Amino acid sequence: MKNILLLTFAFVLFTACNKDETVDYVTKNDEQIQAYIAENNLTAKKSSSGLYYVIDTPGTGAQPTATSDVTIAYKGYFLNGTVFDQNTNGYTTNLQQVIKGWTEGIPYFKEGGSGILLVPAHLGYGNNDYYTIPGGSVLIFDVELISIN
Repeated sequence: MKNILLLTFAFVLFTACNKDETVDYVTKNDEQIQAYIAENNLTAKKSSSGLYYVIDTPGTGAQPTATSDVTIAYKGYFLNGTVFDQNTNGYTTNLQQVIKGWTEGIPYFKEGGSGILLVPAHLGYGNNDYYTIPGGSVLIFDVELISIN
């Protein structure tokens, strides 16, 4: 009986120590984005999904939908300013083939419009590492909607 109790205690202790603590990135990212907005004196709006966006220039052309083919100039970086990707010449894609933050955020702009998308992990690459992007990362994109194709 003593051995069974000892084994049970050891099992509970072992599994408790190896428990995968899942970080609540939704809450953490929201706090990080709000701090970034305050530090950088941005006037951002928040959507119901948790995406924050800043419209610097609304644009005057047509407005895309979540299924549009678009050409976008962008710079993607982390909260600390480190750039992880950019294309200033124009990247052409369908908005159904990109991260959810873009699918939702790009339609806030009209052709010729520009601004910032502040994308929490659940609308970006999630909680797992993706190439050079650490899991749970907030992604910031300076975007310009060049055209709807």
